[in-house]
Amino acid sequence: MTRLSITLAALAALVVPPGASAQRYTSPPVTTSAVIDGNHISIDYYAPSMHGRKVMGNLVPYDEVWCTGANWATKITTEANLDINGLKVPKGSYSIWTLPNEKQWMLIINKQTGQFHLNYDQSQDFARVKMNLKTPPSPVETFKIDLQSSGGSKGTLSLLWENTDAWVPITVLH
Repeated sequence: MTRLSITLAALAALVVPPGASAQRYTSPPVTTSAVIDGNHISIDYYAPSMHGRKVMGNLVPYDEVWCTGANWATKITTEANLDINGLKVPKGSYSIWTLPNEKQWMLIINKQTGQFHLNYDQSQDFARVKMNLKTPPSPVETFKIDLQSSGGSKGTLSLLWENTDAWVPITVLH
């Protein structure tokens, strides 16, 4: 064994108690998309899972900006100008962040993309908009972003995890 491997083995012994195994959860990359009124909208994110953990108010703390997924900031790309619950968003790519609370969520549209999930820069916010909250019919184990066309120029963007469905109406603008 090299000196480095001995040091790493000693470090692992300190971190993981004897008889226990190190649990590493992965958050796979996911892309969701929809065509609304002939315009393509896509969202790229990493999807963490509950794994028996309490999510809202714990893993995802209330009153702190959350990257809305894991690993890297969630990115939305739209071919058209959008109205997101009253907020006019020009076509292009943005990162999506959220500010969750027990009673109210804010969707944050940020002008930067590609940042690590801990590197939120509020000075780059395009704007914030209130989200609607409801409880899904059953708990959602793996975080999911659902982007749906409702017909015509209308659609819905939903963030679903645990016992929360935070959603906003979206409209393609002409």
